[in-house]
Amino acid sequence: MTVPAFQRHDHAACIDSAVAAAAAACAARGLQFTEIRRRVLEILLAEHRALGAYDILEQLRAEGRGAQPPVAYRALDFLVKHGFAHRIERLNAFAACAHPGVDHAPAFLICRSCSAVAEAEAGPERALGAVAAAQGFTIEQTVVEAEGLCPNCTPEAQA
Repeated sequence: MTVPAFQRHDHAACIDSAVAAAAAACAARGLQFTEIRRRVLEILLAEHRALGAYDILEQLRAEGRGAQPPVAYRALDFLVKHGFAHRIERLNAFAACAHPGVDHAPAFLICRSCSAVAEAEAGPERALGAVAAAQGFTIEQTVVEAEGLCPNCTPEAQA
């Protein structure tokens, strides 16, 4: 699977298409995609790395929005609840979803050097799901986060 966070791509098109997809999904579901929710998603999409709520607040304040913590947390909760963002547990931060609107079990690849985060399909969840089903167990949530070096931060890339 191609992992855009670690590869060169048209980042402006990446952001535009993700925001358009979120807006369309909200319209289809009858959800309010407010200006602050849109802006928080754009901030998350601006970099392929996880951001904490206070990083987002700092950006909003720098733009003159004077946001208070509940504003950012409510926007983040909305984006996570509706599949437009994910919470990265290891970092206590958030990243935009690479596959909004698609039911999937993501795994997060976190670069320990540059903090880039890529979302990939989690193969282990499929196997775990089969084991759980055989036991009559219903999985409600899994979190798979791997830490390492992205292709841009490996010693070979630095040479």
